[in-house]
Amino acid sequence: MPASVLLTRDTRARTVTLTSLDADAAPQDVAVVDDDAVPDAVARLEAADHPRWVWDDTRRWYPALLAAGVRVERCHDLRLCQTILRHAASATGARLQSAPPGPLDAPPPDAPAEHEPDLFDALRDTTTPSDRPDPGDATPDDLLAALRDQLDAVAGSTRPGRLRLLLAAESGGALLAAEMQHDGLPWDPVRHDELLTALLGPRPVGGGRPRRLEELVATIRELLSDPRLNPDSQPHLLAALRRQGFSLGSTSKWEVRELDHPVVEPLLEYKRLSRLLSANGWAWLDAWVHDGRFRPAYVVGGVVTGRWATDGGGALQLPASLRGAARADPGWRLVVADASQLEPRVLAAMSGDRAMAEAARGSDLYQRIADAGTVPTRKDAKYALLGAIYGATTGTAGMLMPRLTRAYPQAVALVEAAARAGERGEPVSTWLGRTSPPGSAAFLDRLGAAGAEGADPDDVRDARRRARDRGRFTRNFVVQGTAAEWALCWLASLRRRLRGIGDGRAHLVFFLHDEVVVHSPAADADEVAQAVRDAADEAGRLLFGSAPVEFALDLAVVESYADA
Repeated sequence: MPASVLLTRDTRARTVTLTSLDADAAPQDVAVVDDDAVPDAVARLEAADHPRWVWDDTRRWYPALLAAGVRVERCHDLRLCQTILRHAASATGARLQSAPPGPLDAPPPDAPAEHEPDLFDALRDTTTPSDRPDPGDATPDDLLAALRDQLDAVAGSTRPGRLRLLLAAESGGALLAAEMQHDGLPWDPVRHDELLTALLGPRPVGGGRPRRLEELVATIRELLSDPRLNPDSQPHLLAALRRQGFSLGSTSKWEVRELDHPVVEPLLEYKRLSRLLSANGWAWLDAWVHDGRFRPAYVVGGVVTGRWATDGGGALQLPASLRGAARADPGWRLVVADASQLEPRVLAAMSGDRAMAEAARGSDLYQRIADAGTVPTRKDAKYALLGAIYGATTGTAGMLMPRLTRAYPQAVALVEAAARAGERGEPVSTWLGRTSPPGSAAFLDRLGAAGAEGADPDDVRDARRRARDRGRFTRNFVVQGTAAEWALCWLASLRRRLRGIGDGRAHLVFFLHDEVVVHSPAADADEVAQAVRDAADEAGRLLFGSAPVEFALDLAVVESYADA
């Protein structure tokens, strides 16, 4: 019985080689089949042996298998694992890390650029282009050598158990991302149109703005005394506001909201509805919803922390106002679960801070912090704790940090240590071992120059600002990245459990960082809901063992996503 099966394609010959591997990745048997015979060959081996499938990129192999009705239980995605191991601090010294870049290597997704003023650009969920390097016609020997290098890197690492779990979870996530795109989230286009019409007015014939937006434009023009104003043009809008006596750096809603002028309310409403139209309006409906399904194109590990991104469709930004269009099929239900306050709970588990772990018991960690007298109110607790994770040093969060530090010294010490490492240009790692990019040579040169005798004061201020920005990035990296790992383990456990419920038809259809949606036959919905809870518990144990941290869920069984 093979432990793994390596798949490689010869595009010129239109054949695929299936190489059976034993537990030490030594070849046992080799079979060559035509391209169109691959689904049958994979289905037979999957049913008989349940091997771990090894391939260069899940996105190159799995969609065709799914289209042929073939699903696999496990895989090892060489490209995703290569990206992790190339940079993993726990595998420093591995041959893989010093080898020249090959076809499996891709640029670190959204890696932070030191010249940018805001390193959190690296953490935002932006659409990721699908232009990664293509492994092409790598031979079985090429990919087998890559697999062995990866296994050697894990075995020789300082934390092999954690790295193995991370690679398995990342590869499992790739399978699930492809399955969710294939299956799709049930979506009612008629209801979507009704919701848009209620918010914007009827769909314009021949283009142009819907009625509600045109009404808001007329109001904005009148209030700013500019009959030709185009509110979509930042220069035009800034000029109109300047004539009213306001000097703004941008037309962001944060700056507009601070103005004392009657235009604020209609302008903000215009921005909100205009964004809805452009991101999820009728054009989005035409492009992304087919046969009653929205099929999100996820990019696993598409953000440097390990969070997913999307390759179009905006799955990670579905507005609440349109979630009523996500409706279960007749006789089915949506089981929706949201991990409550995931990042603070992860911080409690990572740091071993027992006082914070105690606060994490129950559904509302922030309220328990306030009830303990650490800070006056729940709102203060949220500001303080998120400020610690994201590096807020001013305002309410900054003022409350001393209280938080006294109450939860180990938790605060963990993120502070990560921040100081980032300020020095050092990489930091998540719980399972995903490692941040180190500071660039230019960044380190600026730090060195700023510390030299006689350094220019402007250079010193610039270097300190960049160091603070990088420290904010690394303090969040360790928490957000570990939360992403918990979510991957949650998904993997839930995917496995769903196969054993009823006739196995319940399936995951949507994922949003710390939220999942399962489409389930109505008769199985309660059992599915329990599986979601059990999977969350298992994810906590897989990462943190017996750490006394509860990963609470907000869970609902509904017909419409909006009702969750």
